[in-house]
Amino acid sequence: QVQLVESGGGLVQAGGSLRLSCEASGTIFRINAMGWYRQAPGKQRELVATIRNGDSTNYSDSVKGRFTISRDNPKNTVYLQMNSLKPEDTAVYYCNADIQINRYSTQYNYWGQGTRVTVSS
Repeated sequence: QVQLVESGGGLVQAGGSLRLSCEASGTIFRINAMGWYRQAPGKQRELVATIRNGDSTNYSDSVKGRFTISRDNPKNTVYLQMNSLKPEDTAVYYCNADIQINRYSTQYNYWGQGTRVTVSS
């Protein structure tokens, strides 16, 4: 079994910062791409940022220059540093990862349970 557990959400004023963490645990051979998505009330889930195993990154235009995604491979953890937060960043943030559970398996896609971020104006 594989689990993704997020932490670090909370309430922050506009202009502030938060750092989200997501640790993968369980039977893991290799973690390929990891990423963060978010879902605001009444809206569809959207991509925030992704990072591949070789550390190449991709960001949505709405967070470029404000958010930074990084990963610690030995810890099976991905981070999202969020600076200059805006009220429109308010959402539940979900961790996502493509994981191989052994050297012979295909990769499977996993989601965390989500962590809420609220930015007050």
